[in-house]
Amino acid sequence: MTKELIISVKDDEMQLALTEDKQLVELHKDKNDNIYSVGDIFVGRVRKIMQGLNAAFIDLGPDKDGFMHYLDLGLNYKSCTKYLTRAMNGDAAMTTLKGFEIEPVLEKTGNLSEILKVGQLILAQVSKEPISTKGPKMTGDISFAGRYLVLVPFENKISISQKIRSREECKRLRRLMQSIKPDGFGVIVRTMAEGRSVSELDSDLRTLLDQWRQLTENIKRINGPQKVWSELGAASALLRDVLSDDFNNIYVDQEKAYNDIRAYIRSIAPDKEDIVRYYKMDTPIFEQFGVQRDIRRAFGRIVTIRSGVYLYVEHTEAMHVIDVNSGNHIKSGEGQEDTALEVNIESAKEIARQLRLRDMGGIVIIDFVDMHKVENRKKLFDVMQEEMRRDKARHTILPLSKFGLMQITRQRVRPAVEVNVQEKCPLCDGTGTIKSSLVVVDEIEASLRHLVTVQGEKRLTVIAHPYVYAYITKGLPSLRMRWMYKFRTLIKAKPQQNLGLLEYKFCNAAGDEIVL
Repeated sequence: MTKELIISVKDDEMQLALTEDKQLVELHKDKNDNIYSVGDIFVGRVRKIMQGLNAAFIDLGPDKDGFMHYLDLGLNYKSCTKYLTRAMNGDAAMTTLKGFEIEPVLEKTGNLSEILKVGQLILAQVSKEPISTKGPKMTGDISFAGRYLVLVPFENKISISQKIRSREECKRLRRLMQSIKPDGFGVIVRTMAEGRSVSELDSDLRTLLDQWRQLTENIKRINGPQKVWSELGAASALLRDVLSDDFNNIYVDQEKAYNDIRAYIRSIAPDKEDIVRYYKMDTPIFEQFGVQRDIRRAFGRIVTIRSGVYLYVEHTEAMHVIDVNSGNHIKSGEGQEDTALEVNIESAKEIARQLRLRDMGGIVIIDFVDMHKVENRKKLFDVMQEEMRRDKARHTILPLSKFGLMQITRQRVRPAVEVNVQEKCPLCDGTGTIKSSLVVVDEIEASLRHLVTVQGEKRLTVIAHPYVYAYITKGLPSLRMRWMYKFRTLIKAKPQQNLGLLEYKFCNAAGDEIVL
């Protein structure tokens, strides 16, 4: 599989399109004014405690308060609070946690009002970006994600990704991490670490420890609720998570972003630096690589699949609903069950792509074409599971219900990507109504009068939409013939398909267009 990342940089945002085998599979938007991104760390102040919800609202400084439930405080809340106090007092040992005694873990059941007090400062990380009217969701489990490792302070545990199947590889990675991991920090070994050398893992670990030291230095200078550490930009974060050996090209259309991304690639994968390319052509980068065409096809309420199958996609506050329609693909008779299976499998592949592309999270309900055979339902379920394996967001898929519905829950950490693919009608300007054709004909007649009586034109040609052309040329006597008699001049008419219904123009005897 070939992967390419197309990056378009504008004044207010950066758009990133990830393609697999030339097909758009992910679209990300990173606005320059984005205050809350997943992974950002804040020092916040407890504003209000909701005892009924066992949760609190946290003043983070910007406009929206963060929300934190008791279960989001994290097992290491006591250690985190102790660290925050000492770091704010300028304790230099907090940059390495050398000699730091880890406190007992927090009980999983408890009352948040007994732990937090209004006005108290707390260290928290964004786990879910603001969605609709809701503020960001916060967690007290602080972590730093790298390409191969995730650094977790106030722990000494080493965890290995469950996607690494080899027991020997798991033992090797665990042994390596035990030899290089500092005390006071836990480590989660990511799937990308499989087969990597100790030097690569050590380099990634040192980068994460540098980020921890920078966080500690920033905390020393705070004077109220504010952000103390920012996650990587969307481009770097995406590259960190998806960059692999089958990544072929990264195209960037702005020189500064090109240099920044090239420098980042050099730091995490020096052998991949040359795949970053600066796009200099005049044609917009998304148009050149067909991304804009894929966006127009893939977004919107109706998504058409080439075989004639199409999907209805509806978004609500509570869930996303997708309805599969067979279109003209369905057959009758004995082949109906097989055709339904074929339609559903093809739709499942497109739906898996749509979930990634639109970043739809929460509950997704899919209404497939009815199938009666149990083995066909099982086959569809297996196909959906296989297609969703490439989705890095955590998800759960349930088998088809007796009503033919499939339920999927998908991790929701940011608002779904929305692209408006509808354009304002140039004729009605979005009002839904246009001028009467009689008014258009009156305007043409008024223009003819001006051209003949004021400008002295002797021979004229009216060019109009085929509908208007037919209206002024059909019948005896036709409207064109009456204009010739009325203005005492030769008037011809020609249809032009690419003109709008209300558009028209005039040419003189030499065939040159007359500008009114």
